Amino acid sequence: MRYIISFIVAVFAVVAAPVWSAGFSFQDTPGEHLDVLLDGKVVARYMYAYDKSTPQRLHDTYKPYLHVFDAEGKAPITKGPGGQFTHHRGIFIGYNRMSFGGKTFDRWHMKGGEQVHKQFSQQKADEQMATFTSVVHWNDDAGKPMIEEHRTMTVRRAPAPARLIIDFVTVLKAPAGDVVLDGDPEHAGIHYRPANEVDTKQTLYVFPKENAVPTKDVDYPWVGETYTLGDKRYSVVHMNHPDNPKNTRYSAYRDYGRFGAFPKATVKAGESLTLKYRFLIADGEMPPAEMIQKCWDEFAGASTPSPVPPITRSARTSSVGGAQKQR
Repeated sequence: MRYIISFIVAVFAVVAAPVWSAGFSFQDTPGEHLDVLLDGKVVARYMYAYDKSTPQRLHDTYKPYLHVFDAEGKAPITKGPGGQFTHHRGIFIGYNRMSFGGKTFDRWHMKGGEQVHKQFSQQKADEQMATFTSVVHWNDDAGKPMIEEHRTMTVRRAPAPARLIIDFVTVLKAPAGDVVLDGDPEHAGIHYRPANEVDTKQTLYVFPKENAVPTKDVDYPWVGETYTLGDKRYSVVHMNHPDNPKNTRYSAYRDYGRFGAFPKATVKAGESLTLKYRFLIADGEMPPAEMIQKCWDEFAGASTPSPVPPITRSARTSSVGGAQKQR
């Protein structure tokens, strides 16, 4: 009899245990965040809350962004609100000098208005990938959208030695008048910010050019960064699609690790601008240049393999490219 009881208990335990299908899936916490899971572990978290109930809550939710998680799915390796430069958050987009309707707006530091997630227009997950589109309004000081953004983020497994590929494709529409997207490389564009606990003495940047000078060079196909949290190293490569605006500058020299691409553009009334970027995430040291270039070729749709570029490796500090007060 006890064998029968044991068998029933075992079967019940299997049935009652959470069942994770192999591959990608979503788990939504309504009004707060959307988790992207791979084989049952969180790999990314899209923070989309918008809450004006208190000044602090508004401060914490004034822009949507994407967290990247560690390999265990336990904690983000990117930054949220608070800490050094609270407006730096995960993978994010913003411009500190936007011109619209004869006024200038700051949608980097989020002064006098917010970026507000309105809805998800699509979500799809299967064994190969997870993709979703967030509709985001970049509001003016009256709460009206200057930009209607359709931000699509796609997460896939990356070939070894990397772990994840995250594609960031955004369509920026100007529904009510011309919008000029401007600023400077430190305060505008599409950026990645490591967690606030980064060891600033160990941050390393990699550039696909001999004798690279990021404060002057334009149109890098990609830039890499390796940073340290606790006793673990992480690497991320920020890839720039050839269809993006030309003369793009990369801010890639801060010891706290915020780096990204700064494309200028004007979006005419009723028209739209599409920007495409890829983030290659690896645990440990930077993947070899051959692997990075192959990943960029696939992203860019190159018909033939690109030559592997010479590399500049540079440990930089916050004083390079501007004063510490720059944010």
